[in-house]
Amino acid sequence: MRILPEISRTFGEYLLLPNLTDEGCTPDKVDLSAPLVRHPVGERSPIRIATPLTSAIMGAVSSPQLAIALAQVGGISFIHQNQPVAEQAAMVAAVKKHKAGFRYNDVNIKPSATLEEADRLLREHDRAVVIVTDDGSPSGAFLGLITAQDFNFHRHQAGDTVESRMRPVAELATGTPGMSLTTANSLLWDSRQDVLPLVGDDGRVTALVQRRDYELHQQFSNESVDDAKQFRVGAGVNTHDYRERIPALVEAGADILCLDSSDGYSVWQKDVIEYVRKEYGDTVRIGAGNVVDARGFRYLADAGADFVKVGIGGGSICITRDQKGIGRGQASALTEIVTERDRYAEQTGMYVPLCSDGGIIHDSHMAIAFAFGADFLMLGRYFARFSESPAPQVKLGGQIVKEYWGEGSARARNAARYGQGKELAFEEGVDGYVPYAGSLYDNVKVTLAKIRSTMISCGSVNLRQFHESATLIQVSQQTFVQNSEEVDRNDRPTVV
Repeated sequence: MRILPEISRTFGEYLLLPNLTDEGCTPDKVDLSAPLVRHPVGERSPIRIATPLTSAIMGAVSSPQLAIALAQVGGISFIHQNQPVAEQAAMVAAVKKHKAGFRYNDVNIKPSATLEEADRLLREHDRAVVIVTDDGSPSGAFLGLITAQDFNFHRHQAGDTVESRMRPVAELATGTPGMSLTTANSLLWDSRQDVLPLVGDDGRVTALVQRRDYELHQQFSNESVDDAKQFRVGAGVNTHDYRERIPALVEAGADILCLDSSDGYSVWQKDVIEYVRKEYGDTVRIGAGNVVDARGFRYLADAGADFVKVGIGGGSICITRDQKGIGRGQASALTEIVTERDRYAEQTGMYVPLCSDGGIIHDSHMAIAFAFGADFLMLGRYFARFSESPAPQVKLGGQIVKEYWGEGSARARNAARYGQGKELAFEEGVDGYVPYAGSLYDNVKVTLAKIRSTMISCGSVNLRQFHESATLIQVSQQTFVQNSEEVDRNDRPTVV
């Protein structure tokens, strides 16, 4: 038995002290980009992301729709592995079908469908337009499009057909496959449409160019794309069916893989990494974890992991600490592992990025995590609240919420992730709800503004500088309580 002479600390127990802010510290000069995979010290990582946020490997979080949205704003998603291989590969392929500025036609409806059905599609997929095809499929003949502005239930009946209110193809400007994005955007703006369908000689839509995407690109100009300008996407894998799953995901175009386990300090993860290196060399990148101390990091780094995920039991829907007594406060885990990461870089000349997974409640905790030395974050609850997440949106007690469940819950039944064989003997996650927060684009914009503001106050313009110069102080709960003791707060909804 060994007892560490320290207390397990979380991000909420620390505050940052301001450093000098000089003329060079302005929001437009803050660089939040981060390395995603290992690289020689002093060289650029082969895969970097402009926004150091990734979505969790969870069925309630990472869908193709969220993956596309997150890639647009500079992050990357990891499609979950708790599903058949073919279905996960299809999700990855759906993201890779998109190019920056060009969207795959994935939301369609028949002309004989009702306006009520069209309205439901618009809401469920958070789309401004639905493409009308003869058979209601993406491969059907293009007949027109319908938007929320084309009908109003005060004037039109829910049972009226889409055909009665749609804009027929004869009245629309369309583009042709292969045209440049610049030409497509010019045609889009000249036509005053919200979407420009690219239609092939066979009368089928091959891609869509949306006004909203043009505006988003102006706002988030550093999309996560590969050399072919396709959006980057990651995928989770496990230590059981990896010989079948990994080849399928590589074939589908996954840019990076990540072993999905609550406890990654195991010989099984080493076996998977060695399999990847033997079969693919460095052409396939794979992260590993989760770990909470230097021993776990060193084991996975030595095995060849491209990044290491830190955190056990810190997620909002994770009850591993309650059920198994295993885990560590995220601040304490990062403190030790960041030191080991930098020691490893000095000894081997190889920098292995750290992903902090869990322990984030407020946006301020993200800044604290970066100050501790995390290269990028993996977030579940944060992304589960948004329109783009795959979880159902429901009304509960007069409030709109999104369903949210952990991979260790009975609902997910992800026994493989927790090493429980074929059946889930006990739960390590919960099934619940999170307040609906609206669009990913709007929320990420606010979050990044907060992080940049914190870094400016600390005199830093990039994450490495922030970590090296940050001064943190441990605080008592009273530090936070005193902020609002004398005020009756107006608890209006805010972005958290």
